[in-house]
Amino acid sequence: MADRKLLSIVTPCYNEEDNVDELYRRIKAAIASETAYDFEIIFIDNASRDGTVAKVKTLASLDPSVKLIVNTRNFGHIRSPYYGITQSSGAATIYLASDLQDPPEIIPQFIREWENGYRLVMAIKPVSKGNAIVHSLRKSYYRFLDGISDISLLSDSTGFGLYDKEVLDHVREIADPYPYLRGLICELGYEIKTIPFEQPRRLRGISKNNIYTLYDIAMLGIVSHSKVPIRIAAFFGFLIGFLSILAALGYLALKLMFWDDFPFGLAPIMIGVFFLFGIQLLFVGIIGEYIGSIHTYVQRRPTVVEKERINF
Repeated sequence: MADRKLLSIVTPCYNEEDNVDELYRRIKAAIASETAYDFEIIFIDNASRDGTVAKVKTLASLDPSVKLIVNTRNFGHIRSPYYGITQSSGAATIYLASDLQDPPEIIPQFIREWENGYRLVMAIKPVSKGNAIVHSLRKSYYRFLDGISDISLLSDSTGFGLYDKEVLDHVREIADPYPYLRGLICELGYEIKTIPFEQPRRLRGISKNNIYTLYDIAMLGIVSHSKVPIRIAAFFGFLIGFLSILAALGYLALKLMFWDDFPFGLAPIMIGVFFLFGIQLLFVGIIGEYIGSIHTYVQRRPTVVEKERINF
């Protein structure tokens, strides 16, 4: 039928050979009842070093709706998923991770809410069976980020959800080379329908998240959506500078008044020096994050370079 709409399902993968077959099977089972739509399933591989690409190629040879993009190298946990989403062509795009912690069985719920008029339908995970400490830290981070941001941000979201083509067209126009997608969609102002789910524990494979990737996402969210840290740095810089001048003048006055009885002493000098240097280094680091974000944007390098694509 000519009026059948195409829906895209995008899943990024890196060394997920143990999960792609089951992921494909569960996606097909989830969309089997959605007979009013055509589907494309796009795997974007971030230069996996295992058999992930070979397995997806096998699936693509058996099912023309399976499409594959292979990157020339590992472009990271932010750029590759974002690029995959922008390469979709459906009336709506469903994004989910390939580690099976985003259950494909929720896809029909996304579609129902989209049919009800929502342009953004996002899954949120108030409860997770994963690492309890990491989950708690993430919830605390989301509350902190929402508190310092200029807009209200969606908490407990991994990006798992449905994005209408109208929303993605805006995202493509922005052309951010290193986007914090969860914040970017909130910037657009569309009403977001949330669907809570309990995130399962990863059963196979190794999580690609580590201290660096979590820090990268956290700082990207902060510098992309809030000027509060850099303004705090400026405020404290002025305040500490002013107090340092007062302290210096006070010591000078006391020394002049009690020249022989008032030694400067080594302890207050060392404490003051280390305190001021510590504060300076902290704030230089904050400023560096903002400068690094600007540097990434003005370089205008390609988000991803493709090695090959199949079934497009």
